[in-house]
Amino acid sequence: MGDASRMDRALDLAVDQLHDAPLMVCSAMGGVTDQIISSCQQAQEGNWEEAQSILESIKERHFSCAQDFLKGDLLAATELDLNGVFAQFASLIKGVSLLKDCSPRSFDALLSFGERLSTRLIHARARQRGLDSELLDARELIKTDENFNAARPDMKEIKKAVQQKAHPESGRLLITQGFIGSTGDGVTTTLGRGGSDYSASILGAALEAKEIQIWTDVNGIMTTDPRLIPEATTIPEVTYDEAGELAYFGAKVVHPATIQPAVALGIPVLVKDTGAPEKDGTRIAQEAGEPGIKALSVKKGITVLSIASSRMLDAHGFLRKIFAIFDAAETSVDLVTTSEVSVSLTIERTEALPGIVEHLEALGDVTIETDMAIICMVGRQLWKDPSFPAKAFGAMGDIPVRMISLGASEVNLSLVVPASRADDALKGLHTRFFPS
Repeated sequence: MGDASRMDRALDLAVDQLHDAPLMVCSAMGGVTDQIISSCQQAQEGNWEEAQSILESIKERHFSCAQDFLKGDLLAATELDLNGVFAQFASLIKGVSLLKDCSPRSFDALLSFGERLSTRLIHARARQRGLDSELLDARELIKTDENFNAARPDMKEIKKAVQQKAHPESGRLLITQGFIGSTGDGVTTTLGRGGSDYSASILGAALEAKEIQIWTDVNGIMTTDPRLIPEATTIPEVTYDEAGELAYFGAKVVHPATIQPAVALGIPVLVKDTGAPEKDGTRIAQEAGEPGIKALSVKKGITVLSIASSRMLDAHGFLRKIFAIFDAAETSVDLVTTSEVSVSLTIERTEALPGIVEHLEALGDVTIETDMAIICMVGRQLWKDPSFPAKAFGAMGDIPVRMISLGASEVNLSLVVPASRADDALKGLHTRFFPS
């Protein structure tokens, strides 16, 4: 929601579905979260004037939006409300500047302002348009643990809070914030970047909604990233598992955690384009479409680690020792391949890599390959088609394949290639499986 016209467009979408008693979950205005992060960084460095300048820019944008589509007493009341929120914002930023420190708890409090501001505007605009609208504070609904910056929702407590405080009715629009929640003690938390979609899924599950809708800037989930392959087309239907694999391995339309609450209750998720609401988008459900390849995704910035040791031969417990090292380092592994005397695996996060390598070297010889990429081919029962791997490798041409994973997942064939050749691999595979 970048400006007044986009907020009106979002309200148009909600108005068309008022009969279904909608709960509208809103993100911050476009770019505002990044501005808040920048302001916080400046404050931590003691650059109060720079931090204040960014704050004033955010304030000017929100007041300009209010003046674009509000008037009279409602405009005056909204400006007064916004001023109160910005006073809290400025006070917190000033504290960070004085201390030259921003704790994870303070950072979450700062990040929450983007959604708290945008929803005040869209709620006021709904009232200006004569809609029966109620603004709910997501912090009173989405209860989480104290893992600030990436809090985990407590679905049991969320369901209780939603039942007590959110009462959808036909003809009435409920509005709340995405991305933010609070601990049991009421301390503000956030769900991590991209968390607004997750919030919608959490609340939809708590309400046992008949459908969860994600409105974005592309027409559903595409056969691949249209920025890389302009010929990419929309996939009408995918299963939860297929969407999850695509999200995890690089697809940006659906946040990796978004669909998990919906999966538990079998709630369909509809992904649509705000700019073309007449288009069908993509439906994500338990049973969706025919078996076969649905889409391709790519995840770059991958590191391959290989551990070789003759001690693995006919030995047990070796893999357990390897994965215990990654567990202790809180580093997740994407793909794994093994032979009698070696193990190769991929990781994305490398902050703990030096310590990991040090411990792995006690088990065997370790080699590291950086600047790699995972090409992920997603679709149900790919392993049941004996010709599929041959078609995939035939499309790769002269691109070297470092690792292969097929069969570990019912819906995924993954290839590890040099990141420098990933786009070429993606184009070759898309042309082979999705000819225009």
